[in-house]
Amino acid sequence: MTITKPKARRGRPPNVEREFTDTREALLRSGMEMLTEQGFATTGIDAILKRINVPKGSFYNYFKNKEAFGQEVLRQYSLYFARKLDHCFLNEQVSPMQRISDFVEDAKSGMIKHEFRRGCLVGNLGQEIVVLPESFRCELEGILLDWQKRLAACLRLAVQQGQIHSNSDCDELAAFFWIGWEGAVLRAKLVQDVNPLDTFFQGFIAGIQK
Repeated sequence: MTITKPKARRGRPPNVEREFTDTREALLRSGMEMLTEQGFATTGIDAILKRINVPKGSFYNYFKNKEAFGQEVLRQYSLYFARKLDHCFLNEQVSPMQRISDFVEDAKSGMIKHEFRRGCLVGNLGQEIVVLPESFRCELEGILLDWQKRLAACLRLAVQQGQIHSNSDCDELAAFFWIGWEGAVLRAKLVQDVNPLDTFFQGFIAGIQK
């Protein structure tokens, strides 16, 4: 009797890994949306799971606990926002100061699109720092320093092109920008209007341009 081995199935491989990736990414996407709107402390895991119809048991296949989940959401947000900054600040088709202005306009459009429910995840978590696990403190500061570095590089180009004062301390200006920007985003959410963003940016520009 001849034993015939079953033929290997052709085509796509089993989708176990794809399902893992899709579910994990869906959890992170849901978490990013909810944490951006509500913050960490008031957002429960159950609400995140319900939003995407994922059973609670599945959550712990991907994340040890809420802290680990929040850390990964923050990392994903930082990568997303870094790409957004690079898209604006590295755009060689326009001048350095126009690049910064384009970032501001993009942020305004985003807040209007989401009806001022969402702000900046880093800013939101920074306001909660006294109730967050200690592991978030260094992560948040590192992200802000990265944003400062990217903006400072754009400002240095503005100095080279004579758009802002030659004696400008670009590192200090970048730090000042993000400190003020986070406050402006918070105020914009409060009043549900982009005017605070315009007010801050106009003041920032007035202080550095020739």
